[in-house]
Amino acid sequence: MSRSQDLVGVAWAGLRARKVRTMMIMLGPVIGVAAMVSAVGLTESAKGALQAQLAQLGTNLIVAQAGSSFGSQNPTLPANAVERVENISTVTSAAATANLSGVIALPIQGASTYYQAFPVPVRAAGDDLPSVLGVSLTNGRWLNASDTSLHLHSVVLGEGIAKQYGYLPGETRTIQLNGKNFGVVGVLDSVPLDPTLDNAAFVTEWAAKHLLGTNGRPNQLYIRALTGTTTATAKAVPTAVNLGGTVQVSTQVPSDALKAQSQANKTLQEVALLAGLLALTVGGIGIANVMSISVIQRSAEIGIRRAVGHSRSTVGAQFLLESLFVGILGGLVGAVLGILVVYGVSALAGWVTVIAYAEVPVWMGLALLVSVVAGLYPSIKAARLEPLETLRLG
Repeated sequence: MSRSQDLVGVAWAGLRARKVRTMMIMLGPVIGVAAMVSAVGLTESAKGALQAQLAQLGTNLIVAQAGSSFGSQNPTLPANAVERVENISTVTSAAATANLSGVIALPIQGASTYYQAFPVPVRAAGDDLPSVLGVSLTNGRWLNASDTSLHLHSVVLGEGIAKQYGYLPGETRTIQLNGKNFGVVGVLDSVPLDPTLDNAAFVTEWAAKHLLGTNGRPNQLYIRALTGTTTATAKAVPTAVNLGGTVQVSTQVPSDALKAQSQANKTLQEVALLAGLLALTVGGIGIANVMSISVIQRSAEIGIRRAVGHSRSTVGAQFLLESLFVGILGGLVGAVLGILVVYGVSALAGWVTVIAYAEVPVWMGLALLVSVVAGLYPSIKAARLEPLETLRLG
């Protein structure tokens, strides 16, 4: 027992006596383990955030867009497109919007040149658009039947354009649409499933027809389907809207983009894991090189230990133990560093931190294995040195 303790003490003292060298050869395991722990943790945290977002937004939203096989520039949907879609048994709700071309929205006088070059999208929208989208208003109210029946000049701003206009919550604000004054009655919250809505201004269908000189017919539908029927409903929508007509309708499921992003994160995780393995491999080579040189530098120490009766196996075990300690310390420091990176980045990004603690020992064990394998050659080299040969090397 005392011999084993002496061997461990000598190996540990050898590492402590050469702190700079020890830290240098530890870099490989540290970087490798930190990269793998942070790669898995960050991608899982990002994936968790995406899944939470999908759970909140739902994966049953469908967007239907008007198109035309005859190539018209502004294709529209039938005026009763919402009613046609709602006749599908798997549809729970639907809302229509119309992109109004040729409408210039101005927040202030004298800004016409800029906003003619970079026009703000203006859309006619129905009363139930926010409920179908599953978003609320950050300020004020949405367009309602009173705006239509009383012929009010009301407009709701998307969150992005409200910030661009410098709109302050609760203030009385008027903007111009094609030279006509419209009062801002509310601000729609951000729409993650369709970010284009964040920078749009919304008016009633009546205002689109009678105040802005457009036909007001919808060219885009937002549809909610029963859970588990999204794909089937998306396939049924074009037929329900067209009903044998010439209008072409395309559909997409916005949540698919978030799912694709989650898959991209998985690919990134695999790449980062490979980078971590590469760092461990390079670190192992570094351990072998540095410790081989150390054998030559410490030949006098080896010669003395051999001269006082230490066996070849004892000398070799000393260097192998040093490699073992490097793997343990490097793996431990790398794991802690990787966990700290995951917590820090998740806090900055607003993610729920997910640490694959069950996998951390695996990465640490891999670092230990690489370190031990890397230390085999220097250990064998040290064990084969004869006392007289150490005089020549020293």
